[in-house]
Amino acid sequence: MKITATIITCNEERNIARAIESLRCCDEIIVLDSGSTDRTVELASKLGARVVEGGWPGYAHQKNRAAECASHDWILSLDADEALSEALEAEIWQLKKNGPQCEAYTMPRLAQYLGRWILHSGWYPDRKVRLYDRRKARWVGDFVHESVQVDGRIGNLESNLLHFTCNSLAEHLKTLDRYTTLAAEEVVFRKESVSLGRLLLSPPWTFLRSYVWRRGFLDGFEGLAIAYMAAFYTFLKYAKARTMSNAE
Repeated sequence: MKITATIITCNEERNIARAIESLRCCDEIIVLDSGSTDRTVELASKLGARVVEGGWPGYAHQKNRAAECASHDWILSLDADEALSEALEAEIWQLKKNGPQCEAYTMPRLAQYLGRWILHSGWYPDRKVRLYDRRKARWVGDFVHESVQVDGRIGNLESNLLHFTCNSLAEHLKTLDRYTTLAAEEVVFRKESVSLGRLLLSPPWTFLRSYVWRRGFLDGFEGLAIAYMAAFYTFLKYAKARTMSNAE
């Protein structure tokens, strides 16, 4: 079982070294870059990754393109702001030794937000399929929240994939603006109705779900910030969708 790790990047010099250095269990590392103007490409090359440069067709398409560049059929797909924990790396080594019994594997993702590891708020365990046989699986999703669609059995790894999210509220707001635009485009594409009632009620419902039912209050101030940002995300997504629909 040989594994190619794939990472898609654009201006990820802050994160790329950490991601690559966690991938010692992989036999090849491919970085598919889409126009970085910082040191991402330089750092990735120095750390032994094979860098491929290309345009930006969207998240799912880009991740499938990265998988197509791989020398091996087993793909471990990471985002640049993610890294394998030592325990997950050891688990993958063991899987390589024993051989796979499934066509894909999920792993729990543990996020760090404003310097704190988040264990509630609906953010954990946040299982993701990231290790898969490209002959049996591929990325799907035209806008945002892409995922791996698997034709076959899916197994579970138990150790954490580490996700290093926003270091500041300003960074979170910048990211939120980008993703709500994509989410709004998806709402318009699906011809979903965005009533004033939905715009009014969805944000507070999102806050309560994150902070109360998903126990975000146990994550301290960071849990409160996550709940407020989730509510704001919901409002912006639907507000942007209404604006886009009215402009058509």
